[in-house]
Formats: sequence, C-alpha cells, structure tokens
Amino acid sequence: MQVLQVPNPPNLQNLQNLQNPSEPSEPVKPLLAILGPTATGKSALGIAIAQRLNGEIINCDSTAVYRGFDIGTDKLPVHERGGIPHHLIDVADPVEEYTAARYAREAAQTVREIHARGRLPIVVGGTGLYYRALTRGLFPGPEKDAELRARLERIADRKGTEALHRLVSRVDPESGYRIQLRDRKRLVRALEVYFITGQPLTAHFAATVSPLDPDVQVTAIALNAPTAWLAERLARRVDAQFESGLLDEIRGMLAAGVPASARPFGGLVYRQAMEHLNGVRDEAATRALIAQENRRYARRQLIWFRKEPNLVWFDGPGASPDVQTRVVRMLDDQADLLKDTRHVADT
Repeated sequence: MQVLQVPNPPNLQNLQNLQNPSEPSEPVKPLLAILGPTATGKSALGIAIAQRLNGEIINCDSTAVYRGFDIGTDKLPVHERGGIPHHLIDVADPVEEYTAARYAREAAQTVREIHARGRLPIVVGGTGLYYRALTRGLFPGPEKDAELRARLERIADRKGTEALHRLVSRVDPESGYRIQLRDRKRLVRALEVYFITGQPLTAHFAATVSPLDPDVQVTAIALNAPTAWLAERLARRVDAQFESGLLDEIRGMLAAGVPASARPFGGLVYRQAMEHLNGVRDEAATRALIAQENRRYARRQLIWFRKEPNLVWFDGPGASPDVQTRVVRMLDDQADLLKDTRHVADT
C-alpha cells in the first residue's frame, strides 16, 4: 500500500465551512469522510491524510465492526495502519446485531473524543447507510409487527428472498439499491416500515437529525476508480483472501461456537464461502462468484454515493500518489482560506 509521506504536517484545526469564505463565521469542528465503492483504496488514502493532518480513523464498514471477521473484510493489520489510531473495528461479537443506529451513536461519540484530543476525525468506509445515519440521522421506525413479518417470511419461504427484493425495489427503489438481494432481515424490515407507515424508508430518512454535535462541519470526498481497473483489483483481492486463509478463518469461528446464522456470515464474501463449505459449488466457481458479486456491490455503492449531497469526487484509486496529492492540495487550499486559528479542542 502506497502512502504519501508529507513532512511537517500543517494544523488542520481551521478546516471550516468554505461556502462563503469571505464572511465571518463561528468556529467549527472538522470531520473528514473518505467514501466510495469497495476496493478503491479508501484505507490507503485515509492513512495518508491522517498522517498529513494529525488525524484518527473511524471505520465505516458494516462487517469490520465484528470480531473475528478479518480476511473477508480486508481489515488492515495493526502494523499496516501507519501508526494511525483506528476506531469502531472489532467492537461487536458475531452474535450481536450491530445496527446503523448503534453505529451513528458510537461514531458520534468517537468524533467528540477525537476532537477533545485536538485531532481530526476521518470516517473511512463504504457502508452508505452508516455514513448517512451519522451525518443525517436515522429513522427509528415503528415497532415490530409480528403478524406482518410472518406473512413476509412466508412469501420468502415460498418464492425466495428475491421476491422480497423485487417488492422493495418497487416501493422504495433506493432501498432496493442499498439492500443486498439475499439480505432477508433488512428486506423484511423495509417492507414492514412501508406497509405500517405508508412511506418508504427513504422518505423517513430524509426527515431525520444527525447525532453529531451542531458545530461539527463535514467535508466528504469520494473515490471512483476505472471500471476495468476495479474489476481486476477485485479478482486479485478474492484470490488473496482465499490464499490468506479465508476458509480456515470461517472453519475456526464455527469450531469456536459462532453459529452459521450469525449476521456477518450473511455478508458478501462470507456468504458465498459458507455455501462452498456446504458443498454448493467448488472453490473456483466460488471465487468467480465472489468477484462478480463484489462488482455488483461496487456499482450499488457508486449509485448510493452519487445520491449523497456535497461529496467531492476524485477519479482514481486512493493508493495513488497523484490522488493523494490532489486531495491534500484541496484540503490545504481550504485551510489557507480560514482566519480563525483556535484549536479544535478549544472551540
């Protein structure tokens, strides 16, 4: 992983709202987000920026929060994190249900703690719902309806989970993009909310409030890598995951008592690998399927983030020195325009 080394990092305590830089404004506490599809080099870019701007990284990946699920989520080993503190990784047991609402609460608290240390919080990841929950809030939703859920479960049993996905896509296209084809639990919940409230989840999300403190200013960038380059990188990554012991990692967790029904086993990479271990297909076909599903997931992520407001897009992988230089230049240009010099911990 290439990381841009920049000597004498400037103080980013002045990163503020530059919509009207000529007008005086109240001091704010900066929060940087690095987003985008899977395998676009967000982690490399996050570390480069954190080294440059005295930052700490907050994970924004919905599977990396689970302990033990390392290889299939491409968690960076500690020795590859460039000395940068990483937060909200390995914070949940596999049998827990770690929700977007919990993420938003814990990430907002982590942001406060990083600011209190006078450092820059940098949210890095590709789980769009987690980012939206943190920056715009999350709809708590109605109480569970056992009878309605049972009806939806029966539909899935008879016609397959794909039938639920088609229905979600019809009543709430954005949730259809976001929720994976076989994520039965989330599909049932999306339909439950729709039938109970008469509105899709997407409409409810629009009326929510962020858990971040009011003086937190979010600057968000997103990466978009070339399609052919990304497809090749995803294929290589799948091969590397298998060669690094993905199947042994799964076997070890099952032997340690983690049930096959644990939520992270239903995620991308792990679901297909579990099917292989259960004899559904051979390893070569499983590798090819994971690469294909990763490409589809990357497209869904791109569609999601294209709809997020106020993202600054950079073409190219985050590990590229050119991309890192362009991002640093943008942030430096913003900092140069600011007049207030107080430390973020004192604002």
